[in-house]
Formats: sequence, C-alpha cells, structure tokens
Amino acid sequence: MHGSESDVDSWHSRVEAYLAGHARPDHGYGWQDQQESHLTPTHAVIGCLHHLGALPSDTEYLESFVRTHHPAAWKRLEQEHRDFEFQQIQSLRWLGADVSDFVDVVSEWTSPVPYLPQYEKHRYPVFRFQLKVFTCRALLGMSLDDLSPEWIAYLDGRRRENGGFNNTPASQGGEGHVLNTLWGLEALELLGREDEKREETAEWIQSCQGPSGGFRWCPEPPFANQEDIAYCWAAVRGLSILRSQPADPEALIGWIHSCFNEDGGFGDRPGWRSNPVATFYAIDALKELGALDQPLTCEAASQTVVVKPPQDLKVFSCQVEAHGQGSPADVVRLAESLKIHLWGAKNSEPGWLEAAQKIADQQKVQVTFFRANEEYGTWVDVPGLGTYSHTSDVIAPADGDMGESLADQGELPWPEFRQRRVSRLNRNDGRLIWQFGENEELTRLFLDDSMQQGGFAAISTFHFGNPDFTNSEPFLKRYAGQLPFIALQDAHGIEPWWFADKTSGFRTLFLAKEPTWQGWLTALQNCWTAPVRRDEVTENRLRMHPGSQFVADMVMKQQNAWRWWDNPTISRPPVSLVVIRSEDRYEAGQPEMGVNLRVRCAHRNAARGQLKAPLAEFVSLTVDGEPVQPRVVERRGGKKMGGQLVDRYHLWEIPEIRAGSHQATAVVRSLESDDHVSQTVKFKVV
Repeated sequence: MHGSESDVDSWHSRVEAYLAGHARPDHGYGWQDQQESHLTPTHAVIGCLHHLGALPSDTEYLESFVRTHHPAAWKRLEQEHRDFEFQQIQSLRWLGADVSDFVDVVSEWTSPVPYLPQYEKHRYPVFRFQLKVFTCRALLGMSLDDLSPEWIAYLDGRRRENGGFNNTPASQGGEGHVLNTLWGLEALELLGREDEKREETAEWIQSCQGPSGGFRWCPEPPFANQEDIAYCWAAVRGLSILRSQPADPEALIGWIHSCFNEDGGFGDRPGWRSNPVATFYAIDALKELGALDQPLTCEAASQTVVVKPPQDLKVFSCQVEAHGQGSPADVVRLAESLKIHLWGAKNSEPGWLEAAQKIADQQKVQVTFFRANEEYGTWVDVPGLGTYSHTSDVIAPADGDMGESLADQGELPWPEFRQRRVSRLNRNDGRLIWQFGENEELTRLFLDDSMQQGGFAAISTFHFGNPDFTNSEPFLKRYAGQLPFIALQDAHGIEPWWFADKTSGFRTLFLAKEPTWQGWLTALQNCWTAPVRRDEVTENRLRMHPGSQFVADMVMKQQNAWRWWDNPTISRPPVSLVVIRSEDRYEAGQPEMGVNLRVRCAHRNAARGQLKAPLAEFVSLTVDGEPVQPRVVERRGGKKMGGQLVDRYHLWEIPEIRAGSHQATAVVRSLESDDHVSQTVKFKVV
C-alpha cells in the first residue's frame, strides 16, 4: 500500500458516504436529483461497494430491487437494451445472489438484432447491446460452444485492421471507438482469442491517451476530442485483457484523481458533477491499475456549479413540439387553462402560427407561439457508428430565418450537418434539440461536440412515446448541469384537443424575468430549466430533471404558478366552445357562410391522438339564451389509426345570423366530479 492507510481509508469512506446518499426508500439507488431508484446507478453503486469491500450485510431487498426494476418495467422498449440484463446479472453476482433465472432470457438471444430502420438507415445493430450475449453467458456459466456462427461473424466483421472495434462493419470504413473496442475484446477473451492482433490493438488503445493523461474515444478524434472517465475505464479494461497497460499510467491515475469531488464522488471529467456511474468507472479503473489503495494525488475539486439564478426570477412554462395543426382556438384554450407561456408548434403550415397568435392576442391570453419542427427525413452520418435519424429537432421564433431544413438531402456527415444546419439556426436565435438516441457511443460524440462547437442546445427527457428518455438512456444523466434538460411533446394526431393527456401531463419549466424568447434562451444557456411530469404514466407522482438544486428549489417554491393538479387556477379544461367563421380554415366544422358553433368535451386520449374514455359529457348549448340541439360529428382514422375515433364534437350551424352581438354558452358534466362546467363566448357578426 502506497501512502498512509488513514489517507486511503479517508477517501474510501468519503466515497462510501457519497454512495449511501443515493439510497432510496424503494431499496435501490437513484440519481442525485431523483426520488426513485434506477437500475443503472444501482448497478454502479453495488460495483463500487463490492470493490471497496463495503457491501451491506443484508441485501435481500436490494436483490429484489435489481430483479424487478429493469427499465422496461416502466414501458416496454422498442428494442432490447441488453445492457440492462447485464447490469442485473452482474449486480446480483456481486451480491452473491442466484442468477439462474436469467438463463432462459439470455438463451433467447440467438442472433444479432438489426436496429430499427426508421432510426438507423442501414439497420446496423447497436454493438454494446449485442455483445452482452458473451458477457452474460459467462456470468451465468453458460457455454459459448452453441452460439450461432452469426455471432462470431458479427463480432469479426466489426474489427478494424488496427485492432479496434466499432458499430459498423469494418468494410464500411471509419475509426474504432474505445468503448466498442472493450466490448469486442471482452467477447474475444471469452472465446480464447484475445491474442489476435494483441500488439496493434494495445498500441491503438494506448494512443487514445490525451495530453492531460485521460483517454479520448479514439487516437485522433475528428471531433468531440474530450478526455472522459468512461474512455479511461474502457482503455484500462481493454489493455488488461491484452496484458498491457497505458503508456503513462501515472498521468492517467492523476487524471482520474482530478475527477474526485468534494462530495466524495467522481465526475465524468474534472469539475463535472459527481454521479454513481462515473464513480464506478473511476473505482474500477483504479482497482485494475492497482491504485485503489493509494492516496489521492490531488485535493478534491469543487464542482463546476450551474450559474445560480437570481432570486427575483419567476417560473414559466414552455411546451416544445406541441401541436402546430388542427384548431388554433383549442390551442389557445389549452394554453390559457394550463398556463403555458411559450407554445412551440410542431411542423405548422404557413399561417397557422399567425392565426393562433392572433386569437391569443385578441383574448389577452399570455402565450407566445414559436416554431418547433421535427425535420423528418434528415440523416446524419458518423463513420464507424452509423447513419441516424431523429437528429434535427429545431426551435426558433415565429418570425425570422431559421435556415434550410436538410431533410431528404442524403446522408450528411455530422460536421457538415452542424455547419450547414446549426450555424445559421443559432445566428437567428434558433436552437437544435436532442430528441433521442440509444447508441450511447454515438450520442456521446454528438453531445460532447455540441458543447465544444455548438450543436445540440438541450436534451429531451419526458416524451409522448417514452415516459422518460433518461429511463431507457440513463447515460444522459451524465450531462446534468452541462446541458439543460427539457420535455418534448412531439405531438401526434390531427387535433390538439385530443392530445391533451400529454399537454397537461408534462412540460418544461424555466426561470426568467418574463416569458420571452430571450428569457427562454437565457434559461437554456444557464440550465435554468426543469422538465416536470405528473400523469398516469408516473402514477401521478411528480418527476423532475432540474438543472441544479437551486433551480429545483425555486421551482418548488413557486409551484402555485405552474402546478396543474389540486390547483383551481390551473387545470385541464373539460370543454371547448369555438365560434367558427368561413375564413377559419384551420377549424373543423368550418362553414361556407354564416357561423358555426363547435363544442368538444374532454376525453382521455391515446398517444397518437385517438379518443379513449370521456372525461366530460355534453349537457347543453344555448345561443342568445335559447337552447339549441347541435348534431354530433365523428371522424375515424384510416388503417394506420386502426379505424379508431380521432375527432368528435357537437356542431350547431347558423348559416344565417343577424348582425350584432351574440352570446353562446356550452355546459358539460364532469364525469369525475359530477359538476356542471360551462364556457361562454361572446361574438359579433357584421
């Protein structure tokens, strides 16, 4: 042991205390800013405690958590993320628990699973997910002899001449990636083939070490050239398999030590916020280097803290990629009732934003509409990793030049996409939003390069199709405090009224003096955002991803300004009564002449805007004090919607109406409270 035993015990104890602070009542371990545990930080904490010889004596409830909290338990994933089964099996092995019940699961992994073509153009499988078949079989004591030859061909086909591995076939070109190289080497070791290309592979990994002592993702990164604790861990692990070590191990140990923070945890980089996964990478790498029982070579660092927001800021609400089609009048009704101050309209046609803003201004509703487009058909390529969609979600003010969409322009290299799409967007106060990406190795490069060169300005979490992207892509939590988190509606369906489960269920809160576009941009720049969700998906428990504890405290202190439950001033409206004229081209029920009155009652809705159970039922409609009997209009979707109901309203047609002032009142009954609720509108006819 180098140095004094007390020095080592001191920093080990601080790590243990830091990890203990992540324990949650559900018997697992969570992220620092989350009340619920998650499998990934739980796996990391168990690994750290195992290495430190500090596992709890009674692990029954912890074992139960690991077995029952696969992230797919919240919502079934579109594609298997076999990393999570590995985390379950490895965690249970560290705990000394039985893992035989996973044998049947792993036995079903019979061949590499192509990735969904709507997300990766060539259907290249995600390398880390597929290679877990080797490590999981080894942990379970299963034989590798009966593996399909497809697995071996897949593994060999991803190896480069220099020994590195990556996501795409080597024949397609592209450099290796140090993380993917580790996954490949782990498989080769289990196959007894680790000596193949041993010297050139070790040299390739060694050359990934950067000038500060840490490791980068490849020897000469074309972009995203930061040194990172995950890359250090992968390099150390990979070199150990090759019976080698870093060219400068002392510099690496010093760099890892520089990631140690005052709170007792390690960050992904010096000054970054501590998190359990980064702490595991550091502990495991130091153990592999034989340096776990050495004192730290530098003092614990102060974390780079998000700029503390001034106390005079207020909390406002923003919806990104909410509806930009269908009824502008219903949108304004929702915005007013739910207190949405900034409404990002998704892929709206020319004139829709102006129509919605005109109604809001006439009704003195404090909401500003902006553009929030998903540019379908955009494909961004990174050699060695693949060609991915869902890479171009843009936001910009309603007016001004937001630049040209690069959709349907072929496969664009990331640097070209960044230069052509993002530069012009940013110059005109627009921003690029990261929606999702399950390939961690690729996503890291996009987000890391964005921090250096400008690119993605925010990371989405809560989403219409995914309860929370940080649940299925937990590596995103490493960017807490570095990039702001937001909620992304990603609206679907023909009418905003039938997407209100999502509109009312989650939103992005931000701190500003006023709910202006510049206030929003300042909040993004300083991580003064907090996406929040509370709906059936979260079992009506509040979930939040604040930019900092400062932000969380201010948001909760001002919760009466945004809380949409148990708050009489903010709630989902049960009824929408709209006066429709012949010029209102975006409104269903548009008359050729005269005036129509349309009444919609609230329903639960499916994710793509199909109607489900009603929340309110129609009672009456009066016009100028006289009751009328409107007819029911229903519309069903096509084959893609399974013929389900996509619109329903009561329509009263008045083709001839006298000039002057008029008043209409719609009454509905809440099926939850049995109360009658009314909406009255006044209108003039000339």
